[in-house]
Amino acid sequence: MTPATPDTDELPELDPADFSLVLGGPLFQLWRRSRLSDHEGNLPHRRAFVAVLLAWLPLLLLSFAEGHAWGGGVELAFLEDLELNARLLVALPLLILAEVVVHRRMRLVARQFLEDGLIPDAARAQFDRAIASARRLRNSVVAEVLLVALVYGIGVFVVWRTRLTLDVSSWYGGVATGRLDLTLAGWWLACVSLPLFQFLLLRWYFRLFIWARFLWQVSRIRLRLIPTHPDRCGGLGFLSLVRVAFAPFLFAQGVLLAGMIADRIFFGGATLLEFEVEILGVVALMVCVILGPLCVFSPQLEAAENRGRREYGTLAQPPPREFDQKWLRGGPAPGEVLLGSADIRSLAEMGSSFEIVENMRWAPFTLKTVLHLAVTTLLPLLPLTLTMFSAQQLIERLVHVLI
Repeated sequence: MTPATPDTDELPELDPADFSLVLGGPLFQLWRRSRLSDHEGNLPHRRAFVAVLLAWLPLLLLSFAEGHAWGGGVELAFLEDLELNARLLVALPLLILAEVVVHRRMRLVARQFLEDGLIPDAARAQFDRAIASARRLRNSVVAEVLLVALVYGIGVFVVWRTRLTLDVSSWYGGVATGRLDLTLAGWWLACVSLPLFQFLLLRWYFRLFIWARFLWQVSRIRLRLIPTHPDRCGGLGFLSLVRVAFAPFLFAQGVLLAGMIADRIFFGGATLLEFEVEILGVVALMVCVILGPLCVFSPQLEAAENRGRREYGTLAQPPPREFDQKWLRGGPAPGEVLLGSADIRSLAEMGSSFEIVENMRWAPFTLKTVLHLAVTTLLPLLPLTLTMFSAQQLIERLVHVLI
């Protein structure tokens, strides 16, 4: 019979291959003690349900009690608030679901560095120190306390109350004498719902900072990059898998942007094209946040390419000379034919290797990776394009194109 695993605060992470951006920190320990997560960070549906129950349901009940759930003499009723409902019913569960996806996809990154032989034996201790440092930062109580202070001190009572509220009478309050007077639902929103959401969001950005810091520390190690590796990144091509790992997080960011724009289109009289700068800015920010940290390996990739050109250029000199001397200047042995000879195969293989070196990338991702991230972020905005023209206009244009 297998003995039960003790319910300790810290998980036994001694193997670098088990490094995770997710499994740690005070909130994770709270999830585990509340039986909303296991040691592997599973059961995201429980966490998402409890988060929505705490953040969204009281707002609905209080809005009904105050007569602001639908109509009720306010310009923006609770059920009509697209931004708020998108934030709490879609983006909030996505931020929780993203934990499982990131954990399962990215915990193998450390293993990949080791199993592919990218870390020299002499630098293994330096690599282990980078892992340990990332774990300590991930598990930091001080860091999460500071995030809570930042949420209440700036996120809610400064940014939200002065920048993000609409200049209309709404279910959460109205502007009077230059200040926002909150309803009961508005107070719950300001004290519970928004802080919970903003904390989870800032916590994700903190994890991205940990990831970027970890990669920077690894980039200080002289990696064993292979100029002729088929991924054309010296063996670092596996890092581009971050596009899949962070897809739920990017989609959640797109939902936030779409909700904000939708409220201003339907209740502020704006148009989608007025937010061109914001849309491009968010997409650019997401691409930089996810792919920017990978560029710390660019100096080593450039050096590997230069070394490969020099070494493989020198190595490739004899075969072409011998081929030229034998088949063009001198002559093959009697009965030997060029087609199917080992000489031409060797020459082709050498040329293929040199071509890989010649086309090495200085970053472990491609334009396809950038487009993947951009499309994932923009997908939630797709329904808003219907506000630019009516359904009848859409049908007429489709008929015109097809017929």
